[in-house]
Amino acid sequence: MKSKVKILTWAAAGLVLLSGCIKEIDPQTSNVTIDQANNAPGAFVNFVSAITNSLAGSFTYSKSKQHPYDFGYPSFFLMRDVMGQDIALEDKGNEWYTTWYACGVGLGPQYAVSQYPWTYYYGWIKSCNIVISMAGENPDGERMVGSGIAYAMRAMFYMDIARMFAQKSYAMDKMAETVPLVLETTGLEALAKNPRATNEVMWAQILSDLDKAEERLQDYRRSDVYTPDLSVVYGLKARAYLTMEDWAKAEEYAKLAQAGYSVMDERQFTDRSTGFNTPNGSWMFGLIYKDTDENVLANDGDSSWGSQMILEISSTGCGYAANYGTPKRIDKHLYETIPATDFRKNSFVDFAIDGYKDNDQEKAIEALSAYSDEPKGLLTTASSTGSKAVGGLCVKFRPKGGVHDNQYQAYVVAVPMMRVEEMKLIEAEAAGMQNEGRGIALLTDFAKTRDPQFVYGQHKDETYGSSYATSFQNEVWWQRRVELWGEGFATFDIKRLDKAVIRSYPGTNHPLGMRWNKDLYTTNTGNIHPDWMDLCIIQTETNYNTACTNNPTPVRPQGDSPEYKW
Repeated sequence: MKSKVKILTWAAAGLVLLSGCIKEIDPQTSNVTIDQANNAPGAFVNFVSAITNSLAGSFTYSKSKQHPYDFGYPSFFLMRDVMGQDIALEDKGNEWYTTWYACGVGLGPQYAVSQYPWTYYYGWIKSCNIVISMAGENPDGERMVGSGIAYAMRAMFYMDIARMFAQKSYAMDKMAETVPLVLETTGLEALAKNPRATNEVMWAQILSDLDKAEERLQDYRRSDVYTPDLSVVYGLKARAYLTMEDWAKAEEYAKLAQAGYSVMDERQFTDRSTGFNTPNGSWMFGLIYKDTDENVLANDGDSSWGSQMILEISSTGCGYAANYGTPKRIDKHLYETIPATDFRKNSFVDFAIDGYKDNDQEKAIEALSAYSDEPKGLLTTASSTGSKAVGGLCVKFRPKGGVHDNQYQAYVVAVPMMRVEEMKLIEAEAAGMQNEGRGIALLTDFAKTRDPQFVYGQHKDETYGSSYATSFQNEVWWQRRVELWGEGFATFDIKRLDKAVIRSYPGTNHPLGMRWNKDLYTTNTGNIHPDWMDLCIIQTETNYNTACTNNPTPVRPQGDSPEYKW
């Protein structure tokens, strides 16, 4: 009897991520069999490559090429980050991330956006399951390495969606439900009654996968950062143990993960040609957009990460961030808490420039020259927005090679998925939760690489309504918010540390109608974070998988909140 590659969930059953690898199908089931896959020349290597190659570049959710958030893994960075307060969006009709920012019924199970994570993540998991099945129980050679990559990636994908869908983190409630587990051994018949795994079951599976990946990638030497190696496995373990609050192991693996990497200095962080678009010594894992990608070539490149995050191409007339009025800005309060001596502040345009840009444009252009080789372009970007402001505009993510007049070149960028700076901060937090003095020392050492005048204790009182995190953790959280801004960690940290969201305060740059201080004054300690961060499962899954429960449809706050006084 032929061994079949198992379909994933009902909602993702028809998804195909591979192009041109396998043409032959089983005529009775329309599924590729393991025998067919194994017999195809070069098939195993192609299947392994498909896992990471499918992270970016193509339209996975819809082939219409008209969905500007259908550009792969980095799109989820923005979906998660705009649900908090650290990114302020414009009140503009063509802001494609408004559904996540506005956080209402549109995130419910009957709406299309809830299909995105289901389609993408279970499609990626399916690719991992295929490789694991093909490798078998006792692989060697390329199959040993390939299955190690598949186990690492499957762990990463489940780690993401476990945190996206669980209503409480592992440390708060081991029995809280995450998502259904679908492994290489899961039969099609089981999918109709496949309950959501508890945190306890899910994280045990994640650690099991990472143990296998660690074993199988011991001797693997990769040629670039676009494929996970042993250091990435260590980094994923550090993330897992951080979430589980196993502080000793989180510290251990975060420290192991750092070997061979170096923290970015000011020049690398703010480089106008390579800043956050080209791997350097701090990048542990990343993905890349290519000049042949659909996301770059189709729709004027507007369905791409670059269109959403790269400002400095205003002369092309294209790009949602640069020209269509929907840049992603830093929250004004967060910006104001960054000392002038911290070079990370230079990734965001000073709000003070708005005080004179309308009356003295030459002075504004001179001031904007401190941020970009295209200062007039930043004024063009601002003029297309509803607010007309330059303050808070992000220049962290630079156009490839400093190209300002061709989006097809500017958008061919790499995007970091794991940096050594994250590991430094995990190590510091984990150490401090065992011995606060040791953690403060590690955090101070890291912070001084960004701000030589750093003094510990400036951010310990930014509790955001929660007493769950310690004052030391609040300090680490602030560093994470500034260091990792726009890289997809905001929702994960808000849920892990059980924080409220504060958007309404004097001088806020969040638009009217979305200035909420959600759950700031709740007495429900242990579940303060906003309910919209607990994503709903698409209704087609719960319709056909009768054992699968769902999260409540989030309710958008009614009206702006009274201003919070910091």
